[in-house]
Amino acid sequence: MHIQRYSSAVIMNLRRSFLARQTATKMVAKDGLATKSKAFCDVFINHRGIDTKRTIATLLYDHLSRRNLQPFLDNKNMIPGDKLFDNIDNAIRNCKVGVAVFSPNYCKSYFCLHELALFLESRKKVIPIFCDVKPSQLRIADNVNVPAKDFRRFESALEEAKYTVGLTFDSSKGNLSDVVKNASEIVMESLIEMKSKGHK
Repeated sequence: MHIQRYSSAVIMNLRRSFLARQTATKMVAKDGLATKSKAFCDVFINHRGIDTKRTIATLLYDHLSRRNLQPFLDNKNMIPGDKLFDNIDNAIRNCKVGVAVFSPNYCKSYFCLHELALFLESRKKVIPIFCDVKPSQLRIADNVNVPAKDFRRFESALEEAKYTVGLTFDSSKGNLSDVVKNASEIVMESLIEMKSKGHK
């Protein structure tokens, strides 16, 4: 596997250029000169709420927001009355990068598995964070009622996730701020690389 390496000067210039465009886009939207779709986001954070909403997911959302990015986290971007599947599916299709936070109860959630499958079907880059779970433990739980048409999609998405290099975090030993910072840096570098290759 070939990994593109950039000099520190090139990375700094790309980062400045990227952040300037992000700030300009936000200012234009705030001035009312352009309307951004509610479904637009730079980064979609896929997670199991009962495991990670109060920790990694929200901290990562806040960290990315402070860096002038537009992350999507269900409880931050949706309001009562929003159509759950419509909003989430549109956000995934329109995002640039996905972060999948795998946790002990992740594979018990139809929504988590649906979002992961949609990432891969939409050919999005997915950055995994394995939080208190090993990649080999990712499998559809026996007690999850998954329709036959979705079972193969979910199984395939989990298989691909198992073989994607990601971050690991053990909550009994690790420092939460370190994993959030590292994930944020990887997201930033991924977005900069996409921009340098001409991706919108």
